Amino acid sequence: MTFESIVNKLSEKFGADSFSTSEFRDNRRILVPAERVYAVLELLKNQCGFDLLAELGGADYLQFPDARDRYGVWYVLVNTTTGVRLIVKTFANDPEPTLPSVFSLWKGADWMEREVYDMYGVIFDGHPDLRRILMPDEFTAFPMRKDYPMRGRGERHNFPVITRPES
Repeated sequence: MTFESIVNKLSEKFGADSFSTSEFRDNRRILVPAERVYAVLELLKNQCGFDLLAELGGADYLQFPDARDRYGVWYVLVNTTTGVRLIVKTFANDPEPTLPSVFSLWKGADWMEREVYDMYGVIFDGHPDLRRILMPDEFTAFPMRKDYPMRGRGERHNFPVITRPES
């Protein structure tokens, strides 16, 4: 399935004005509003054969020039039969950045969504076990946010020192 045929299928289902596309080198991207991202991803999996979620990542665009949204989240999809790779990108905003979980589509999204939650604070609604995966449970901030102080918030002083014999 070609990129053009994928775009045509999305246009038929959702309308051509409901998403935008871009290409750079061999990266083909589809930008989708947050309220439609789950439906688009579901169509791409079920009707276009994108059976692998290769990556799910995030970024904070707080001080990015001309940025209209705070957090970007992207899904890198692969059709393992044809080798076609596609990036679907969406955005979330404060005060409660929330996106629908794609765990029901790809079980591999489990830990990837937890990592984006842990680092940026993006909540994946419907995730079966959305909790911290990299930071301790007592940690209250999100360290990959651009408003997180460079020297931290004193979190190193809040945890007990563990000596070598105790570890």
